[in-house]
Amino acid sequence: MSAPDRGDRLLLAGPHTRRRELWLVLRAVRDFISGFRALHFSGPCITVFGSARYDASHEYYALAREVGRAIAETGFTVMTGGGPGLMEAANRGAREAGGRSVGCNIELPMEQMPNPYLDRTVSCRYFFVRKVLLFKYSYAFVALPGGFGTLDELFEALTLIQTRKIASFPIVLLGVSYWRPLQELLQRLAAAGTIDQGDLDLMLITDDVAAGVEHIRHHVAHRFGVTSTPRRAFPVLGERPARIVS
Repeated sequence: MSAPDRGDRLLLAGPHTRRRELWLVLRAVRDFISGFRALHFSGPCITVFGSARYDASHEYYALAREVGRAIAETGFTVMTGGGPGLMEAANRGAREAGGRSVGCNIELPMEQMPNPYLDRTVSCRYFFVRKVLLFKYSYAFVALPGGFGTLDELFEALTLIQTRKIASFPIVLLGVSYWRPLQELLQRLAAAGTIDQGDLDLMLITDDVAAGVEHIRHHVAHRFGVTSTPRRAFPVLGERPARIVS
């Protein structure tokens, strides 16, 4: 893995020489190209966000596993950040259901390794590249309990939808009691006029996995006409689809 000053930290460290700036741009482009090639044939994805800190003994791990299984049963690909915890659980659920499971891992100084339940993974040097990949291939987003990273990804999705940079894809937050403080904060923002009241309707907050996944399936299929069929890959170009476990 990269040292902490060789990725985002170096890129964001202010102006460099022209030569180094070009080198940094080319490294980011390489990340994008690797990601595009790896994920292009994974099929339409539903991205699951969640904490890396919960292990298999935690109730949220079981919840994430159920989510991954339910998404896979709709025929869509489960995409996560590729790491441990709830990301692993969602990928595991997809794998156990015989569905497609992919991840966008991030290279960190603490050696975050891809979880073992991925049919395909891409490891990104830069956080911003990883976030682009997580959104580029997804038609819905599920947020499970998590910390700064999960909140960052959730608010990225909300901002992209609010500003119409992406379509109004469904967002489901699972864990009513966990997300209640956030819901109350957003209601205060709406009351203060810093967001629109209608922005609160961008999310469905529920404890019911089946209801959340059905909400996604209905909106994705009916509003956007998206099916779960992956694109055709051409082996002669070194392309291959994400496998479906039999």
